[in-house]
Amino acid sequence: MQYYSTNQQAPMATLEKAVVKGLAEDRGLYMPERIKALPQSFFDNIHQLTFREIACEVADAFFGEDVPREDLHKIVCDTLSFDVPAVRVTDRIYSLELFHGPTLAFKDVGARFMARLLGYFNAKGQQAGDAKGRVNVLVATSGDTGSAVANGFLGVPGIHVYVLYPKGKVSPIQECQFTTLGQNITALEVDGVFDDCQALVKSAFMDAELNAHMKLTSANSINVARFLPQSFYYFYAYAQMKKLGLADELVVCVPSGNFGNICSALFGVKMGLPIKRFIAANNANDIFYNYLQTGRYEPKASVQTIANAMDVGDPSNFARIYELYHKDHAAICRDISGATYSDEQIAQTMRECLEQTGYQLDPHGACGYRALQEGLREQETGIFLETAHPAKFKGVVDSICGGDVAIPEKLAAFMKGQKQSVEIGKDFEGFKKFLMNE
Repeated sequence: MQYYSTNQQAPMATLEKAVVKGLAEDRGLYMPERIKALPQSFFDNIHQLTFREIACEVADAFFGEDVPREDLHKIVCDTLSFDVPAVRVTDRIYSLELFHGPTLAFKDVGARFMARLLGYFNAKGQQAGDAKGRVNVLVATSGDTGSAVANGFLGVPGIHVYVLYPKGKVSPIQECQFTTLGQNITALEVDGVFDDCQALVKSAFMDAELNAHMKLTSANSINVARFLPQSFYYFYAYAQMKKLGLADELVVCVPSGNFGNICSALFGVKMGLPIKRFIAANNANDIFYNYLQTGRYEPKASVQTIANAMDVGDPSNFARIYELYHKDHAAICRDISGATYSDEQIAQTMRECLEQTGYQLDPHGACGYRALQEGLREQETGIFLETAHPAKFKGVVDSICGGDVAIPEKLAAFMKGQKQSVEIGKDFEGFKKFLMNE
């Protein structure tokens, strides 16, 4: 399978190049040259398959031309060491709980898959005598990406990870998950916002001197090996709802920040996944919502909210969605509607859901739940993505809901570690100097 750039100015790339480089030479995002449709028999019997069996079928369609079947299935099965259950919240609304992995966030799926695939390619390169040495992973995070990537790559031979995060703008528990690891993980505390972190990463890929000095790649959702595997759990969600007899009019609501998550779902639809429609739920960072209303994509500075992982003012994966739909605004609107909520509305939703159903939402899942409450039509069933465990935002959740969210043992273990981070400014020259001295 070959991969092309959304900017159409870079040469075609193999899967290995797309994964190792992360970003194309023209600053575009890599897209597969074609999307394979899965047979109807797969969907007829999907409710009888396990999560791993479903994911292996989907992975074969994406990556089977480039990775031997046995190696690919091992990567998938190693990645999916946890379940992703669909949990009933109300008669018509279900939560897809994506927080049962090692760092209790949805990004564990993509990050763990990418770590294993990159490790596979790196080992293959070393066997072939690649003299450039270790691979250096740059990842910008507004919260959960950093912890998922850092833990996914922790201890992987030949790979070093640099996590860039905005100082004072991630929750203390999230920060602990990537600043206490040491080993091959370096945390960089940027004096800025998430968009500054993302800009530093993109600029690094475009700097010829830096790339001559070290082999760079990204583990943000700009990387095809990070975002494509996230489609696995949409297929599994459909399978679970089909088993319940609730899949015929299924609406999926995705709390959205950088738009890699919903983009992977749209790839699934192009492969035949029969989800009726999607809702992209935003916090106050409403760039995509406004695009749906007006047809104009107008990035702006991100706004800090209590749903911090969605605080993105220029979503990278919009370019992929735009390309996937051949730049057709009307076509995008047929498959996706939008919603946007203030901190006050998010807090209100969290309180009301807990009081009325007993289900504890995190701030991001609250956006998804509320959008389904307001947007479901007659005969439809909705499922929203609960993207992280509420305990990852304990201070916010406790203050809003008046409770004391229990901290799972996995999280408590991170909080016992010693913070190790390097403070840097948001200027690229300072960041480049740091990397050149590594």
